Amino acid sequence: PMVQRDRQDEALGVIRRLLRGEERFSYESDWFTLKDARLQLLPLQEELPFTVASIISPSGMTLAGKHGRGVLSIGSMSSEGLTALPTQWSFAEESAALHGNTVDRRDWRIVMSWHIAETREKAYAEAKDGLFHWHNEYSVGTLMRPGVDAFIDPDDAVAKTADTENSTAVIGTPDDLVAALHSLMDLTGGFGTVVGFVHDWANRENTLRSWDLVARYVVPEINGLLAPYRESRKHVVEHRDSFQRARQAVLTG
Repeated sequence: PMVQRDRQDEALGVIRRLLRGEERFSYESDWFTLKDARLQLLPLQEELPFTVASIISPSGMTLAGKHGRGVLSIGSMSSEGLTALPTQWSFAEESAALHGNTVDRRDWRIVMSWHIAETREKAYAEAKDGLFHWHNEYSVGTLMRPGVDAFIDPDDAVAKTADTENSTAVIGTPDDLVAALHSLMDLTGGFGTVVGFVHDWANRENTLRSWDLVARYVVPEINGLLAPYRESRKHVVEHRDSFQRARQAVLTG
């Protein structure tokens, strides 16, 4: 693992030089060699955004801090990774300070899984069979993830995935997802983007409906887009008398 991490660090530094459009340069290491290297086609952005993947250990966060890059936390899809999130960002900040860089929580992306429907019961019914097969056949049977046990049946899959104290996914309503996102913000101290993991727990129709509900009800709530509407309604309710007087003046005028 240390060889992989060191190589990731080394490669990231070289890739950044290429993306910056530096003059041709050569670079030689024990696992790759560049001779008069330069990109033929540069990205449109002067500073192309990219992130470093982080699971549970400090290595991903430390690397992001060293290079002043963003972070994609994929460890949040396991209970161990979720409980590690509160301390993760400090590793990036410490590493950034050590190397004269800064990191911004707005560049921190955290992966979550969900399936959303109008009611929890409907969401459970739509997702449980697919979740059961996905976990048992892929996570356990194919990936053979250490410490991950197969579910007994589809109901057991929902219960252990979405109905535990350290749930790693949301299977429920838009309000359930909003509450989970607020809890994640409190747990981490703040981050920039939540990335929804695309899966096939439900059929295509119900999956598209889930994403539509997220777009319609969760995104506006989380991004504060509904606050002006609520303030306007509150103003109308609290100033009803003035609106009634204006109406009366129009009718009698």
